[in-house]
Amino acid sequence: MFVFVLNKHVEALMPCKPRKARLLLKQKKAKIASYKPFTIQLIYRSSGYKQPINIGVDLGAKHTGIAVTTNDKVLAKGEVEVRQDVKSLLETRRIYRRSRRYRKCRYRVPRFDNRKRQENWLPPSIQCRLDNTFHWIDRFLALVPNPVLTIEVGKFDIQKMMNSEIQGEEYQQGQTLGYHVRYFVFARDNYTCQACKKKGGILNTHHIVYR
Repeated sequence: MFVFVLNKHVEALMPCKPRKARLLLKQKKAKIASYKPFTIQLIYRSSGYKQPINIGVDLGAKHTGIAVTTNDKVLAKGEVEVRQDVKSLLETRRIYRRSRRYRKCRYRVPRFDNRKRQENWLPPSIQCRLDNTFHWIDRFLALVPNPVLTIEVGKFDIQKMMNSEIQGEEYQQGQTLGYHVRYFVFARDNYTCQACKKKGGILNTHHIVYR
């Protein structure tokens, strides 16, 4: 992977190879500006050739992939892990807040009745993921010259793929409507044992990988 380079005036230059960065640091011609991602800043004046650099972002539920490329060459790539504990932390805070109201102390009036959500409100877990994604996008945009941003967003309607005519409240009913979950699994697997792949006999609902 390449090392990001900033000039004396904190303007982005073309990334260099790690060997070049080590020589500049050893000769005291540059200093370390950031470790994540690793970036150096030149101490002397410089102006170099710049070319467009593409920053590709692939959004995911648990991970966000980022790649910096130019002329079919990968300059840097990485994976950002999205926080999964926001909802549980808010739930814990809600439990503690509720318990305080029932203690033998000064009564604390609930304040959520007086609060209104903004028009563009998002759940905290989604807002955290959105802010984290834009944080890393802005960071990479500031480290490369002439950036071109490409974001891959995929939206899939799984139920629409299985039933093209689904609409309205049918989305809330799901496939198991009218089934007991145990017998729905049998029907889904065509009454076949998932371990030995044989039909007939006594079937047990279980994980393919035992837990």
